[in-house]
Amino acid sequence: MTWHGVRVLVAGLGISGRAAVRVLAARGAQVTTYDDVAADADERDAAAFLRRDGLAAVDLVVTSPGLRPDHPVLAAALARGIEVVSEVELAWRLRVPRAAGVGPAPWLAVTGTNGKTTTVGMLAAILAAGGERVAAVGNVGSPIVLAATDPSLDVLAVELSSFQLHFTHSMSVEAGAVLNVAPDHIDWHGSFEAYAADKGRVLQRARLACVYNVADETTRRLVEEADVADGALAVGFTLGTPSVGQLGLVEDVLVDRGFAPQRHTHAQELATLDDLAQLAGPDGRVAPHVVADALAAAALALAHGVPPQAVRDGLRAFGPGAHRIATVATVDEVAYVDDSKATNAHAAAASLAAFPPHSVVWIAGGLAKGATFDELVAARADRLVGAVLIGVDREPLAGALARHAPEVPVIEVEATETGEVMPHAASVARRLATGAPAGTHVTVLLAPACASMDQFVSYADRGDRFAAAVRDLTEGA
Repeated sequence: MTWHGVRVLVAGLGISGRAAVRVLAARGAQVTTYDDVAADADERDAAAFLRRDGLAAVDLVVTSPGLRPDHPVLAAALARGIEVVSEVELAWRLRVPRAAGVGPAPWLAVTGTNGKTTTVGMLAAILAAGGERVAAVGNVGSPIVLAATDPSLDVLAVELSSFQLHFTHSMSVEAGAVLNVAPDHIDWHGSFEAYAADKGRVLQRARLACVYNVADETTRRLVEEADVADGALAVGFTLGTPSVGQLGLVEDVLVDRGFAPQRHTHAQELATLDDLAQLAGPDGRVAPHVVADALAAAALALAHGVPPQAVRDGLRAFGPGAHRIATVATVDEVAYVDDSKATNAHAAAASLAAFPPHSVVWIAGGLAKGATFDELVAARADRLVGAVLIGVDREPLAGALARHAPEVPVIEVEATETGEVMPHAASVARRLATGAPAGTHVTVLLAPACASMDQFVSYADRGDRFAAAVRDLTEGA
């Protein structure tokens, strides 16, 4: 479409919002901005903005994922029939042809409750190994609107949150994946059903493939309900032996029966678990959810057309992400592992599952966002030899531990100053670890199952402070 003279309100001036302002202004749009807190926004007071009818001169609203759909400015725009779109939708409409003169770079998109960032990173590494000029963008990385308007790129590996997908209406990815769907962000979406439906938007109008998790029935249902292009494949990934139309694991080999030319009778080898050795935990094992992420990334890359050997080469080249089951140090034969990125119960369950029974002192807690933890604790109580609770929402975790793991010692950290929380937690965890039965190989695992903003700037800040506290233990050892 022609953007010259189009009156656009960009609501929310985070990284993606500011990028949208720049790109729209460069195309001649008349851009105004709204943000609840940014000092340089044109408007900051929603009530005043609406009283003076600030939407009267607006043709389109581009919204940040940080604004809920019921935000007064968005709700008023929708009530007046003004279209509200995400930065993702804007990027889709702004795509430019590639430098070679062919159409815009295709998108390979990933969503899910957990594992998105790892999968997109793996996908980008595989695509690069296959000779593609690729950018990993979206929920982590560069704003999509900048990559979509870069003609030098061959393909985009796109991470999408449910927030970003909510106001995305016309995107048509080459291949999309839903890794898993578990209750999260219900306060934003209103219900689990609405949350899952927004996740499913990544599959709508998919042209070549929809990738789903065989072990997660919700992801299969979303594929079945998606309105896709004729001929688009449904491709599952599983940690077991794959059936036709799936990628999976045969002993220690990642194999493909979704895209292989003779998939009805044979599987093609893609990689081995040794190719993921750099992602192994302190016991040398690669966590099951990391293998699942690798299979999903491989499926998307194969849909795009990369050769199987690029999967192996890309997975070998992929480095572990910060704050994702990263071993910080070993002190007195106790490993300290930072998985601060595990910000909900589903992620924490996957993290705990990566360790043997009766081997983990679990540091958990933070901002629960209304979540409950009974299912998590009941499923992973066998991993625990102790628990240290931090954050403002300790009671839901403490209650779940009392109900489902009453034999596990639990210590609550009462520190309120951010600088005191992790040193205290690390010290208490060390004491619990050294009190474990003789011969037990113990890991102190930070997998909080909660958001970080109660006591820390971000999950990264929480993980960094944990690492610093562990280094202090090392120096005192």
